Amino acid sequence: MLELLGSGLVTLWLEMAGVQFKPLDALDALTWQTSPGLVLAPDPNPAGATTVQAYLKKLVTSKVVAQNLAESQGIWMQSGPMLMANHQGTTPLPAASLTKIATSLVALKTWGPDYQFDTLVSVTGPVVKGVVQGDLVITGGGDPLFVWEEAIALGNTLNKMGIKQVKGNLIITGNFAMNFQRQPMLAGLILKQTLNYATWGRPAVYIHSIMPKGTPKPKVVIAGAIKFAVQPNPQQILLLRHRSLPLKQLIKEMNVYSNNEMAEMLAESVGGAAVVQSTAANLAKVPQVEIQLINGSGLGPENRISPRAACAMLMAIQKEASVHQLNLADLFPMSGFDRRGTLHSRHIPPATVIKTGTLRDVSALAGVMPTRDRGLVWFAIINRGTNVGGLRIGQDQLLQSVVKQLQIPAIVPATLTPHSAINSLPQLGAVSRNDILFKS
Repeated sequence: MLELLGSGLVTLWLEMAGVQFKPLDALDALTWQTSPGLVLAPDPNPAGATTVQAYLKKLVTSKVVAQNLAESQGIWMQSGPMLMANHQGTTPLPAASLTKIATSLVALKTWGPDYQFDTLVSVTGPVVKGVVQGDLVITGGGDPLFVWEEAIALGNTLNKMGIKQVKGNLIITGNFAMNFQRQPMLAGLILKQTLNYATWGRPAVYIHSIMPKGTPKPKVVIAGAIKFAVQPNPQQILLLRHRSLPLKQLIKEMNVYSNNEMAEMLAESVGGAAVVQSTAANLAKVPQVEIQLINGSGLGPENRISPRAACAMLMAIQKEASVHQLNLADLFPMSGFDRRGTLHSRHIPPATVIKTGTLRDVSALAGVMPTRDRGLVWFAIINRGTNVGGLRIGQDQLLQSVVKQLQIPAIVPATLTPHSAINSLPQLGAVSRNDILFKS
């Protein structure tokens, strides 16, 4: 049976693959229906559909999934314009952290991969012999990965400017978070402690120990309290601008570890869940009903995405990334390449780029897998059930079965080759991202 699909998803795939065609060429290549649009052609080799049916049956017979949940499992699998398998593929299901695919897509489209978030540092009084005669003001700009290393580098830059003491308070304003703590008073407390190595606890000591050899220990002693201000003081003097890691690295770290706080901050920065939802559906060219979000992270079963929409969003990210000479593997973890985060202990075929998702009764996996016989195979699996461990094993086995039939390619295709070194980590705590703006 032919599976109906809006023309947008097929067009999106063709554009992503670099296929140039006239409308009549498209009609020759694909069956045309006056409504609802282009039809995604079924794979002439039914192996994919047969493998998925066997997988669904095994979920029940092995009691990983209860019989009454058999129809609540969602799967979509396609290779180019060939639909390999579809089970509840257009039904929006609780998608857990597959929601971060939508957040990644909209953030990438909004800002581009090299965008950096600014955190501004100001004072409300003059600096006399290394002492700020007033408050130190931190104005957050939405940096979702301002962590220990960044604060240590910030303190060292202040020391380099000759600042060692603040007579007043530490004022937090704007959208500032530290160590994924978005509550401004708590974020401020962590920052205040980090700026003065004499108050470090064990975590800060450890982080400093793994920073580049010779990294100084900052000493900026703040005498006053921590306060939050809705509006910055118009009389404050701007000292320096701290720039975040480039967005492409922020997105990659968010997806490698499936970090909820990072996702929430990125979603809020583009306008909130409603903006992410509508924009992602438009970019992926799927019906709005197939992406239903209440936040940017996936926390809560109210976040619902269809398996088809998950695949379409990944394709849209690949298309957008290619404009900037990047690809999906630069933004999501790849099996056999990133040996950290949510890929740990998984048995996913090599060179598969994935995003995981987990709630108490949801286990999801979406991504793209290179094969010899079918090229790139896009897939999304959204399982319902409380045996999350068993569901993960089943997902890995399903992908292994598919790649066994379609064969692993001799080399990783260029369209999925990461542009960074294997297991590379971002350069957190780089003082080169601190721009000194105050000239004494």
